[in-house]
Amino acid sequence: MTQAAGTAVQASDSTTSVHRLIESNRVEGTPVYSPQGKHVGTIHHLIIEKVSGRVVYAVMTFGGFLGFGSHEHTIPWEKLNYDTQLGGFRTDITQEELTGAPVVSGDEKDWWDRRREQDLHDHYKVPTYWGW
Repeated sequence: MTQAAGTAVQASDSTTSVHRLIESNRVEGTPVYSPQGKHVGTIHHLIIEKVSGRVVYAVMTFGGFLGFGSHEHTIPWEKLNYDTQLGGFRTDITQEELTGAPVVSGDEKDWWDRRREQDLHDHYKVPTYWGW
């Protein structure tokens, strides 16, 4: 138990935490599940918009076994929803969507071309973050 502002607060782990914030390094490695609860991938890292500080993309690994044969894909953050019961994110992205998805290499120069980002958002049918 810890003291916060004169009130006793029960310490908790990451899966039972009552607050809504998390450090980015704790998101890396978080499992991602299908709507049916099947493990489909893992979050590798996040991409953050510098000015607003909002997460706009997650780079994820899908498929493979023990890291072999897996593929990285950049997906809009809006395609992920945290599931407290699973302790991970759910996505409705299908294998077919991944196969046909625009490739973003992760090279910083890719982010200089707004058309590449627009293609990514159009593919996954989510609004662009620059229109917030």
